[in-house]
Amino acid sequence: MADEEWHSDDAVEYPINGVLDLHVFPPSEVHDLVPEYLRACREKGILTVRIIHGKGTGTLRRIVHSVLESLPWVNRYHLGGHGCGSWGATIAYLDPPDINP
Repeated sequence: MADEEWHSDDAVEYPINGVLDLHVFPPSEVHDLVPEYLRACREKGILTVRIIHGKGTGTLRRIVHSVLESLPWVNRYHLGGHGCGSWGATIAYLDPPDINP
């Protein structure tokens, strides 16, 4: 096992449960990862999704919000409130799959 290396292009299975924690992904993957994850949530009927981007410098938050703005099936979004990650997370509300495919 010690000789095996993990590569960022190796597939990693991530649970589709309505919470996406970006801390475990390289920032370079966020642009592709967020829409892919949200599509999977819609397919499972999960229409409220919490995206944890962290508080840090705000770079990931800005990327996430930019991606959300570009998706026609994201109805709205806002920063998480008390108990939902505060400004370190964004809550996105998705249209059902039969609306804005």
